[in-house]
Amino acid sequence: MNQRIVVFTDGSSKGNPGPGGWGVIIITPDSQVRELGGGDARTTNNRMELTGAIEALRAVRAWSEPLDIYTDSTYVIQGIREWIHGWKRRGWKTATGGDVLNRELWEALSDLTAARGPRNIRWHYVRGHVGTPGNERVDRIADGFATANPLPLYEGPMAAYPVADVMRLPDDTAVPPRSGNGSNGRSSSAAAYSYLSVVDGQPMRHRTWAECEARVKGRSGARYKKATSAADEAAILRGWNIDPGTL
Repeated sequence: MNQRIVVFTDGSSKGNPGPGGWGVIIITPDSQVRELGGGDARTTNNRMELTGAIEALRAVRAWSEPLDIYTDSTYVIQGIREWIHGWKRRGWKTATGGDVLNRELWEALSDLTAARGPRNIRWHYVRGHVGTPGNERVDRIADGFATANPLPLYEGPMAAYPVADVMRLPDDTAVPPRSGNGSNGRSSSAAAYSYLSVVDGQPMRHRTWAECEARVKGRSGARYKKATSAADEAAILRGWNIDPGTL
C-alpha cells in the first residue's frame, strides 16, 4: 500500500482573463480516489492553478500522511518553494516594488502548507500534454469547468477508477531550469530566442515561456516549442508546415 497521498492538480482559463476551471485527483493510502473541480466566470490561468492546489490541500486536511502534489504549473511550484519568502519579507511586494498578484490565494496556500508542515509536502513538476494519465485527467476536468461542460467527478475505489493507470508517474519531476534570458525553458538550458505556439492553426511568437504557456494551456491540439535562434525558429515552423514569413 502506498503510504503517501498522491495528488494531481491543474487549472485552465479560456482567455486571460476569461472563464476558467480547476481540477484535482486525490489518491489516498487506502486506495480510494476522489476527483474535485470547479470554475469561475472570469479569472486567469494562474488563479485557477493556485485554486486547484488550495482545494486539494483543504480536501486532505483530515489525513496525516505525507503528500505528493503533481502539477504542470511552474508558477505554483516556484512561488510556494521560493518566491513567497521574499514577498513576505518585502510586505507582499515583488523585487521591483509592485504588488504581488493573487496575494489572497498565495496567503491561503501558504497557510495550508504551513499547517501540514513543509517537510510533509513534496511538489512535483509534470510536463503538460505528454501522456501522464493523472495530469491529462485533471486537465480535462479543469477544461470542462472552464467551458461550462463539466465532467462527472469520480469518488470511489481505485480498482474501479476509469483512469486505470493513474499511478503511472513520471521519473523526472524537476522544474525545468531557467534559460539564459531568465525565462523558463522546456527542454534545454540554452537561451531562448523565442517561444512558438500554434493554437487552432494560428501561429504566434512569444518573448517569454510564461506568455506561451498561458496561450496553450488547456487548448486541445496546441503545439509549442522554444527556439534558440532565428534559424531554429524557422526550422520549427517549417516542421509544423507553417511559413516563417507569416509571423
